[in-house]
Amino acid sequence: MAVTEAVDQGEYDYIIAGAGSAGCVLANRLSADPANRVLLLEGGGDDNWIWFHIPVGYLFAIGNPRADWLMKTDAQPGLNGRALNYPRGKVLGGCSAINGMIYMRGQARDYDGWRQMGLAGWGWDDVLPVFMKHEDHENPPNETHAAGGEWRVEHLRGHWDILDRIRDAAEQAGVAKVDDFNSGDNAGTSYFQVNQKRGRRWSAARGFLKPVMNRPNLRVVTGALVDRVALADGRARAITWLKDGSPFRAKARGEILLSAGAVASPAILERSGIGNPEILKANGIDPLVEAKGVGENLQDHLQIRPVYKVRGIRTLNETYANVFNRALMGLDYVLRRRGPLTMAPSQLGAFVASSPEYETPNLQFHFQPLSLDDWGKLLHPFPAFTASV
Repeated sequence: MAVTEAVDQGEYDYIIAGAGSAGCVLANRLSADPANRVLLLEGGGDDNWIWFHIPVGYLFAIGNPRADWLMKTDAQPGLNGRALNYPRGKVLGGCSAINGMIYMRGQARDYDGWRQMGLAGWGWDDVLPVFMKHEDHENPPNETHAAGGEWRVEHLRGHWDILDRIRDAAEQAGVAKVDDFNSGDNAGTSYFQVNQKRGRRWSAARGFLKPVMNRPNLRVVTGALVDRVALADGRARAITWLKDGSPFRAKARGEILLSAGAVASPAILERSGIGNPEILKANGIDPLVEAKGVGENLQDHLQIRPVYKVRGIRTLNETYANVFNRALMGLDYVLRRRGPLTMAPSQLGAFVASSPEYETPNLQFHFQPLSLDDWGKLLHPFPAFTASV
């Protein structure tokens, strides 16, 4: 069978593979210099679907081939051989277009610990100015938050008494209330802040990419499935991709940046001959660079979701079950951009240490005023809340 030669797409200073949370930022910053010619490649499509923008749209996006690469994990011995769905965003904005929208910087002491171990430039006082540079928080600026950046951060646009009760109960159990999870110390309970703007999801594409799409030195190609990077003299010199089944190729004067995510970026490296030689040879790939760590050591957190029935207090379960209430929810969103349609998957959080030996929290809780068997399934027919850990 004849091999189709890749169509030459010219030369760029920077080529970015993947227009997800990182790729959109890279494209924005690198193309800010008009002397840089930047190519951004995205395997998914544009975010011109309503469920990418209404916050509860993640319920319709995850597991949908229009928005999700539909990956699954290998069978996990610790889960009795089960394989889990592993959602990855298939759209401009990547996972920031389908995720839970929770804005979480993390513990200051974790960053300081990384710096103490030799990771220069990653202490809390190093990264805080970067967080603030791109932040657009709805609160007035203070010592930890800023306004005017690309990354919109807002408070939740709905209230549930049951979550206040849970927070009060946690305080009685010795878990302190925290005003702001993103000030550097998130030990305790607080309401999550979210990447939304006036009741609409604020993805990396909306914040960083869309405002600069008309820059003449930035080219964005969607539906571009990156195949591999071509090496010459020990450097990445070109990249090839498929679009509508046809191969294309572009050269890099400067750098090729892989920001295709924790799964796709290592896969591109391995297809390029960079990785564990034994694995590459077993898959018919000629090893070019030995790097045994490529594609290894991926870790992600599991979530256990206990459900608790309640009496005498409102939850989303019985509220949603009423047709009239559902109509009011839709009307509330249309008129005020408030209510359940603006909900992130979790509203209240808690960070706690499982024992006194831990100096910082090692457990994270998510509380929701609802319950269901799995995301995308119907809510339970009884009043209940979920306490995920």
